[in-house]
Amino acid sequence: MTDEVDEFEFFLNKPWSDGLPVVTPTEARVARMLAATQRDPAELVGLIPPAMEPATVRTVAIHALMAGCKPEYLPVVLGGLTQMLREEFNLNGVQGTMHGVAPLMIVNGPYAKQIGIHGGNGCFGPGFRANASIGRAIRLMLLNLGGGIPGVGSATVFSTPLRYTACLTENTERSPWETLAMARDYAADDNVITCAMVESPRLCYDDVSQEPERLLTGIADSMAAMSSWNMHVRSDMVIAMGPEQATICARAGLSRADVQRRLCELAQRKVGDLKRGGNWRRERALKINVDPDDDECLVPVIKDPRDLHLIVAGGWGPLTAVCHGWGGGSRAVHGHYAV
Repeated sequence: MTDEVDEFEFFLNKPWSDGLPVVTPTEARVARMLAATQRDPAELVGLIPPAMEPATVRTVAIHALMAGCKPEYLPVVLGGLTQMLREEFNLNGVQGTMHGVAPLMIVNGPYAKQIGIHGGNGCFGPGFRANASIGRAIRLMLLNLGGGIPGVGSATVFSTPLRYTACLTENTERSPWETLAMARDYAADDNVITCAMVESPRLCYDDVSQEPERLLTGIADSMAAMSSWNMHVRSDMVIAMGPEQATICARAGLSRADVQRRLCELAQRKVGDLKRGGNWRRERALKINVDPDDDECLVPVIKDPRDLHLIVAGGWGPLTAVCHGWGGGSRAVHGHYAV
């Protein structure tokens, strides 16, 4: 790099970024990043679809550096990518989809808190380096190694802001319940990543309800959007309930499992309603064991309770965020990661 070449413009003029400036990956910086892991830099993490370029520990470190990660974030980036490359997650499908979904990382455990992953006020938005750079590192690899570039390897019509970055943790300090990971029988001191393919959050504002049934009825209505893929196929859904609304439920004696179960019961629509618009197709109804000729038949949004991922996140206020899923056959994944 010479004095005549602006390093930031150099990278922005190449198809190597998400449209924002990146940190120049000098050898010294890459060496500092790699010092955060005991893994061999040449170790293959996996092939990134659809281009199937190899992601080694070194190339993951380079992209983490370009995204603005601190070295201590590298174990989370490696752990998240490892989960996303599992076959059932179907990263290849979502890379090429027309839909606007992205792999959301929910990071639980003490290491998330140690490195500053944020789950409080504004956790889906800007201002938090760990959230922003960890999620961005994943996206840069999906672009550079996977070829998931709009109009090239991706047919996405609108895309989504979540494709810049999608990483958060839970607001454990203000949550009345156990974490998502603990609900899946991980220990409190386990470091766990859950990944789900979802749309951008749809916010459910309710500053009236002070008892669970009314509150959950409103949230369930947002879950049951007529054009949502969740209505018509089995798909994941993430619900980030604000601490205030989670506390309303907890004070009434409801556990996290109780709320999840009640949302699954409430979130449904009649066949006759679904025929009026949205994604309705007779053949889709048959695939989910719904009688397409019975207009009174109730269609559940959540086809399998394991597909609803309920977390407590965000700041204090009367809001819950509903992230609808993708209809292309992705199953959420979760597992430990090494630090």
